Amino acid sequence: MTTAKATAAPNAGPYAHVHPEFRELMHASDEARLAFLDEPRWIGYQRAQVALDTLQALMNKPRQPRMRNLLIVGDSNNGKTTLIQRFVHLCGEAYVDEEANSIKPVIVAEAPPSADEKGMYISILERFWAPYRATSPPAELRYQAVHMLRKCKARILIIDEFHSLLTGPATKQREVMNAIKLLCNEVGIPIVGVGTRDAVQVLHTDPQHASRFDVLPLPLWTLDPEFQKLLAGIERVLPLKKPSLLSSPEKATTVHAISGGNLGDAYRLLNECARKAIADGKEQITDELLRSMAWLRPTRGVREMAL
Repeated sequence: MTTAKATAAPNAGPYAHVHPEFRELMHASDEARLAFLDEPRWIGYQRAQVALDTLQALMNKPRQPRMRNLLIVGDSNNGKTTLIQRFVHLCGEAYVDEEANSIKPVIVAEAPPSADEKGMYISILERFWAPYRATSPPAELRYQAVHMLRKCKARILIIDEFHSLLTGPATKQREVMNAIKLLCNEVGIPIVGVGTRDAVQVLHTDPQHASRFDVLPLPLWTLDPEFQKLLAGIERVLPLKKPSLLSSPEKATTVHAISGGNLGDAYRLLNECARKAIADGKEQITDELLRSMAWLRPTRGVREMAL
């Protein structure tokens, strides 16, 4: 995953608006630059850094009987999964120690489609490629999950799609949350849930759960200087030969109006604009081009492409 920080670039000739790491790409073919747009990239920004620092501090806490847990919530497509991937890249890459043991500091499992204790254990075991029998009773699967977490010296367990635990009867929800609490106690590591804002409701199944979790929201972006810095950072990883001045008040306002302040939608909008700017030879994102992509505006219904 390539990275770029949302900071201004020093004067570097005709491609000063592009991050130094990607300036050589400006001499590549249109096909190569279009392919580059499909590669995953990390855009550093203050809000994400706070979340990464919080996760790292939680991971580095000494083990104790009652570990603090965290719930990261935000709108769909607003950067939650990318944030977790970045954290894994920085702090959780698996390795083999001097005794040839496989070490996995960060385990990222996905919540089952509905509240199901066995499904939760199976999702964790899948991360280790560990053999298991789906017909085994929950107690046996829990023992296997605890064993693997200890064996691989996991230091933090992240459960993505945490809001899925709301699906199902209240008794099943309580069972899963009690299972999560038991895992936290037995292994002695923090557990991080990641999901939409609805995920907070899962904590209210029992006051004990709410007292164990801190909630870290990732809100939609407002039209402010921080959003302009974000756009400046995105522009630095777009392989366009001409500057687009995306952080200017006018273009920032247009991008925010179309994306609704959603990070994923803003990034897709600018990526699609860059693709068209390369294809038609304009090599920059203009106001007219932005407005022509207004069909990318977030919607709860079906979004039809503009032809």
